Amino acid sequence: MSDTDLRFMPATRAAALIRRRQLSPVEYVDTVLAAAAREQPRLNAFVTIMADQARSDAQAAEQAVMRGDTLGPLHGIPVGIKDLVDVAGVRTTHGSAIFADNIAQADDILVTRLRQAGAIILGKTTTPEFGVKGLTDGPSFGIARNPWNTERTPGGSSGGSAAAVAAGIGPIALGTDGAGSVRGPAACCGLVGLKPTLGAVPADTTRDAFANNIYAGPLARTVTDAAVMHAILSGPTARDPWSHGNAESHRLSPGLTGQDLSSIRIGYIARCANPRVAADVTANTAAALDTWASLGAEIEDVTDTIDWIEYEGRVLYQANFTVFCAQYLPRWQNAMDPVTLAFMQRGAGFTLADFRNAQFARTRLFRDIQTLLTRYDFLVTPTTTRTALPVTFDAANDQVDVDGVPCGITRQGWTSYQYPFNLTGHPALALPSGFGTDGLPTSVQIIGRWGADTDVLRLGAALETARPWAQHRPSV
Repeated sequence: MSDTDLRFMPATRAAALIRRRQLSPVEYVDTVLAAAAREQPRLNAFVTIMADQARSDAQAAEQAVMRGDTLGPLHGIPVGIKDLVDVAGVRTTHGSAIFADNIAQADDILVTRLRQAGAIILGKTTTPEFGVKGLTDGPSFGIARNPWNTERTPGGSSGGSAAAVAAGIGPIALGTDGAGSVRGPAACCGLVGLKPTLGAVPADTTRDAFANNIYAGPLARTVTDAAVMHAILSGPTARDPWSHGNAESHRLSPGLTGQDLSSIRIGYIARCANPRVAADVTANTAAALDTWASLGAEIEDVTDTIDWIEYEGRVLYQANFTVFCAQYLPRWQNAMDPVTLAFMQRGAGFTLADFRNAQFARTRLFRDIQTLLTRYDFLVTPTTTRTALPVTFDAANDQVDVDGVPCGITRQGWTSYQYPFNLTGHPALALPSGFGTDGLPTSVQIIGRWGADTDVLRLGAALETARPWAQHRPSV
């Protein structure tokens, strides 16, 4: 097997070979680390590569195999961790000069769970400052680039994680998603990305546990790898109140157990807050819908008028950054990302009444989606309106160009399909739908009922089986 084939092997397959003593964790991790070293100058996918620790952990993993120990589902599998999540003894920079020397004292609960499953932490992946935007760049840690075309963004804010997985630097990575930050990078880089149901995966470090809109989820090249990682991450903790509600209580629906989807109804949403969708994205989304229809699913256009609360969502998002980051301005303002500062300035202009009305709007949107999901088993949308934006795009001021037409800022013109489901809490899965005319990946999004994460993954797997994707690789 070539090093390239090994790098692009699914995590589940590599773990099986390790269990059978047909693949050495040491050789595997060395191959991935060598790729990381080669690709880092080109992609800037990592803030920190934990080479020495990863090699030590790989040696321990190999010894466990040779002893015949009970092995976890990700035993010996290298995984990248977004640099908003703590790994003990390693800096968590949050993409900001403010935290450039911030050494984590303990593993985040999600890192703990990955380690318990046998995963080997490869390093901390690049993120924009505080995960503030849908591209991954900033003054402190540079620009992360898309392996399919380095003049394009890998998306954000989990762009470093997505770039690493797409380039074969580990088969899986951990991302976080506050307004699409797992699904957007998945769409840009041709990956599978899951935003789980609110509370299914605990968010122990979020600042506002009760009004949380931030999720953690997997980035992977296959639905199975994403599902395995999601199962490992899921489960309650004492620190996240939403995790105590048995958020992922929905078992696999009987109508999804085979390849016959005749009992499944899918509602297709062509637009959210966006005025336009690229023709290639529309065509590839239609092909995905046709595939599900060929398996028996009933497809229907959603004609309901939905207020997608783009403005109110922006109020919640930007006001939060205004309050949270105010403490850093006296000392750090000149070193902060201009996009962060612009969002803070806009957030400062909102009133308390604006904020409370935005919270009320969030409830209305949740109820509207709940109503749709009484008629449909799933909702389907594109994940983004177009392929990846240029790395030079200014997320604070530039308008997104869709087929030559300016369509507003990113929330309006590019990622409008993503942020609503951070606010409603429903599970949402992004997976590849094809290639655009520019040769970059396009993506389709599946939204499921509250707690139906397994159903969403299963419908994604049906598409993946009918229209395989993981064999496609960017140049490395």
